[in-house]
Amino acid sequence: MNETSRRRPNARGQGELLRDEIVTAAVRMLGELADDEALSLRAVAREVSIAATSVYLHFPDRDALVLAAMQRCHDELVRTGDEAAEAAPDPAAALRARILAQAGWAQAHPGLYKVLHESKVHRSHGMPFKGVMVARTTEAIRRCMEAGQAPEDDPAIVAIDLRTAVNGMLAQRINEPDLPWPPAVEQVDRFLVKLVGLRL
Repeated sequence: MNETSRRRPNARGQGELLRDEIVTAAVRMLGELADDEALSLRAVAREVSIAATSVYLHFPDRDALVLAAMQRCHDELVRTGDEAAEAAPDPAAALRARILAQAGWAQAHPGLYKVLHESKVHRSHGMPFKGVMVARTTEAIRRCMEAGQAPEDDPAIVAIDLRTAVNGMLAQRINEPDLPWPPAVEQVDRFLVKLVGLRL
C-alpha cells in the first residue's frame, strides 16, 4: 500500500484544511532546503500523503505554493515583531524590540529567511505582502521622531536604510556563518543609533 492510499480524504467542504496542510509541509521543507528551486510539488504531495494531482487543485504551480508558504512566514515574522513592540514602554524601545524579535526569528529559521529574500520566486515574482513589514517599520520610526526620540527626517527613507542594514546583516550571517560575528544585538543597536538616531 503506498503513502497516498493510507490517507483518509477530507470531508466535503474541508478543502481549505488540505490546502493548509500543503502549505505547512512546504514551509517545513523550504526551511530544510533553504532553496525554493529544490522544492517539488511531488515531494510535497508525498510529505502530505496525497496524490500529486491533489496539490494542483490548490496551487497551479510550484511558484504559487512557494508564495503561499512565504506569505505565511512573513505574517509570522510581522506578528513576532508586533508582539515584541506592544510590550515595550516607549516608541524607541518598541522599535528596538521589533527589530530584535525579527532578527531572532530569522536566526531561528535561516532557511526560510533565505528563501524570503533570495529565492528565484522572489526575483521573478516579488513578494508584495512584504510591504506590510516596510509599513510597520516606517510607522515605528515615525513614532520615534514624533516622540522626540529620533531626529526629524523622512521616516520612509530611514526605514529603508535600517531594513537594508538589518537584512544585509542577517543574510551575511546565514551565508557566511564562519566569520567572527559580533553579537547580533550589538550590530542592531549600532544601526539604530547611526541610521535612526536613537540614543540607546
